[in-house]
Amino acid sequence: MPRFPFPRTRRTRLLTLAAVVVILAAVGLVWVRSAGGDGPPVRTQDAMIDVPAAPGSAEQVRLDTTMYFPERTPAPAILLAHGFGADKTSVTGEAQELAREGFVVLTYSARGFGHSAGQISLNDPDFEVADSSRLLDYLATRPEVQQDGPNDPHVGVTGVSYGGALTLMLAGQDRRVDAIAPVITYNDLAQSLIPNGVFKRSWAALLFSSGATGGAGGGGTGAEAPEPGQATTDSATALSSGAGSAAAASAPQSPPAAPGNGASCGRFTARICQAYTELATTGVASPATLDLLHRVSPDSVTANIKVPTLLVQGENDTLFGLDQAEANARQITAAGGQVQQIWYAGGHDGGKPGPQLRAKIHDWLRFQLTGEGTNPVSGFPYDVQGTLRASGAPSVRIVEAASDVSQDQTVALAGPEQTIVNPPGGVPAAVSGIPGLNGLSGSSRATGLFGVDPPGQSARFTSAPLASQLLVAGAPTIRLRVSGTAGEAVLFVKLYDVSPDGTASLPANQVMPIRVALPADGSPVEVPVTLAGIVRPIESGHLVRIVVGTTDQSFTTPVAPASYRVSLDGGVTVPTVPGHAVGAGWPTNNLLAIAGVVAAALVIALIAALRRRRAHHADPELAEVPLVINGLTKAYPGGLTAVKQLSFRVERGQVLGLLGPNGAGKTTTLRMLMGLITPSAGEIRVFGHRITAGAPVLSRIGSFVEGSGFLPHLSGATNLQLYWAATGRPVESAHVTEALEIAGLGDAVHRKVRTYSQGMRQRLAIAQAMLGLPELLVLDEPTNGLDPPQIHQMREVLQRYAATGRTVLVSSHLLAEVEQTCTHVVVMHRGALVAAGEVGDIAAAGGEATFRVDRPAAAADALRGFDGVSHVDVEGNLVHADLDGLPRAEAVAALVHAGVAVEQAGPRRRLEDAFLRLVGEDG
Repeated sequence: MPRFPFPRTRRTRLLTLAAVVVILAAVGLVWVRSAGGDGPPVRTQDAMIDVPAAPGSAEQVRLDTTMYFPERTPAPAILLAHGFGADKTSVTGEAQELAREGFVVLTYSARGFGHSAGQISLNDPDFEVADSSRLLDYLATRPEVQQDGPNDPHVGVTGVSYGGALTLMLAGQDRRVDAIAPVITYNDLAQSLIPNGVFKRSWAALLFSSGATGGAGGGGTGAEAPEPGQATTDSATALSSGAGSAAAASAPQSPPAAPGNGASCGRFTARICQAYTELATTGVASPATLDLLHRVSPDSVTANIKVPTLLVQGENDTLFGLDQAEANARQITAAGGQVQQIWYAGGHDGGKPGPQLRAKIHDWLRFQLTGEGTNPVSGFPYDVQGTLRASGAPSVRIVEAASDVSQDQTVALAGPEQTIVNPPGGVPAAVSGIPGLNGLSGSSRATGLFGVDPPGQSARFTSAPLASQLLVAGAPTIRLRVSGTAGEAVLFVKLYDVSPDGTASLPANQVMPIRVALPADGSPVEVPVTLAGIVRPIESGHLVRIVVGTTDQSFTTPVAPASYRVSLDGGVTVPTVPGHAVGAGWPTNNLLAIAGVVAAALVIALIAALRRRRAHHADPELAEVPLVINGLTKAYPGGLTAVKQLSFRVERGQVLGLLGPNGAGKTTTLRMLMGLITPSAGEIRVFGHRITAGAPVLSRIGSFVEGSGFLPHLSGATNLQLYWAATGRPVESAHVTEALEIAGLGDAVHRKVRTYSQGMRQRLAIAQAMLGLPELLVLDEPTNGLDPPQIHQMREVLQRYAATGRTVLVSSHLLAEVEQTCTHVVVMHRGALVAAGEVGDIAAAGGEATFRVDRPAAAADALRGFDGVSHVDVEGNLVHADLDGLPRAEAVAALVHAGVAVEQAGPRRRLEDAFLRLVGEDG
């Protein structure tokens, strides 16, 4: 996740707080106005209903419920389930609508949410599904509800997402259900969260956190759900006693479960928490986890569903895609059930159904439960989102087909076999979207606000311009050929709509991951791939592009570096569903979600703008100064301060050595200089610009600080070329030839990096830092792994580089090399500055003197005769001595008096002595 900067000054904090208050007030107004609905108040009754805590258990769990009554009773009933992370208050508006339309409506907070007790089991048949069956028992006791027989209420069930899955699970387990309308939900939770064996970590983390933060203790509210348009409330509902098992007080919540590693699970059961912990830490589901996900998925019961079913699915949904609705439809139809589908331009990334589509769903439920009138849903209607209107809003039309049976059309694609790499650590990763914010880009014909495919990580196959519009409605398919040296490949496949000006749009931010087992001998394997389902009109003159990548930030990707060869067998087959336009598309009820996203965006933009204004303000007096560090401090939690009030300045043409023992704060300082970590106090300015993460002035710095991160399967030359391509700067400004000459690798530069010695890697890393011939070159321990001749060559390279008017900053522990290479030195100890200046001046401050004499032995004896003089050494005709404060003139006079001819006398310039004096022998 990105780290959002927070304003530090009182003024900017007040401005930000004011913006947040105004925005939250607006969001609250949107929610109040959208939830209340239109029309007279509806009579309600609250009740706490007891359900068994577990099968066969005498212990009870209490569910918080509200019943809504129509004007006339008895009437058919609707059990209305809420979305994940919310509670019964999130469906208040729809419950009132249904009651005004003549239904008795029962809403409730599922166990583990809102004021209901218990723990979350993700719609387990023995828990949440059994609870909903008990709610049908309760409806059977109410005189306001029509009855089909003893303990058999006339009832339909509907709900969104988590509530939609509950709808299907209940219909597959309880034959008293008469009709169901699940909305934007799933068929198989394993395929939804681990498609083709690749963990969808971003969405899973959002879902888990919205349940885990619910906490234990009665009376709590559900966490804000990652459902479109969901909300929660803090207001406690006055509970009145109801019929049956209703009671007036809430039972205490069950304590939170915890996985084996002791991490808090919030309201989840230990089994659910352990499954999530396994997926989040390993990215791979064990058989036990797959069995659990199957148990709580509708596909475990769809073979039992015989009642009329209306599946409403969103076309903008990276959590539960169109494939999930198609799977539900296929399985229920095979079991003999009556199924109809509606696809609309919404979903978890685009919003819940708005009033018109909700009215259509309610009319369908009335037709199924009363038999009055005709079926309001004919054929297969789906939304088609068109180009932007002048106002900026996308136009949407409803296309109605006779059925949801598709026709296939193949589009030829061109592109050679291509090599793609998975970088070490899986970073940088491609970005196909951001859960919860995809609607900002996925609903338009724009480029896609979040789309990024790093160079070297993706293969591309593109069609010729289309002769006529191609309306894709469903899941396209392709056949890939993949080979590689790893045992398996994790790849991400996307279909782009490319306009004539080259702008590529990723429809609905959809990406399909695949996991491919590869032969050990490196031979290619053919893989049929079904892409994510989309509805997209690709206009004439546009291109269809298939991109196969190795990473995606929304998924767990392998961290080991690898290289693959990818080609396409044939073109892409796209499904089309012919029909005719019948009206404008269904508007989504996404006001709250939009308001929330806009609120967050405005606050972040305000904070970022204020920070950028301050951070990017250049000091004109320092415009020609390569580096100024002033009062730099970095403190960590726990009391550790790595750098304390560090200040120094570096001028053009200098080679500055940063010295200090281990733990002195050298590397921390360099990391702050590169914008990799944020200082606790103070500032760094490069050519007058303040350094922050991503500051534009960083492009004027070349560095070797964090390690090279070379791709071992590629040559040294290719690594340099890919690195420069990732910067987005022109190829001609890279000066790759000069950098390779500096590296001095000869023909080895064309070998794979995995064959390099440590010294060769080090030289390649320094050449990488010199790409573009940066004005400030920052190197951390550049001579590690180099032999003496290579160190000598490196010394000359750095001195020549600085002689061109550029600046070099070197951190090293080799004092002799710093003394011979650098013009200036900064000495750090325990995070603080202890000395700074020219190398000669610092070395001369060691307190020792050197005398060139004709009789070295006699001179040494004479010097040892003085009190306090120590460490007298003879080196040829040179005598070195620590005079300990004795004036050098007096020492010369004593030597002359002893009959020794003194040819030269002066300070002994040895950096090692000065360093030890500054930091101590134990530094």
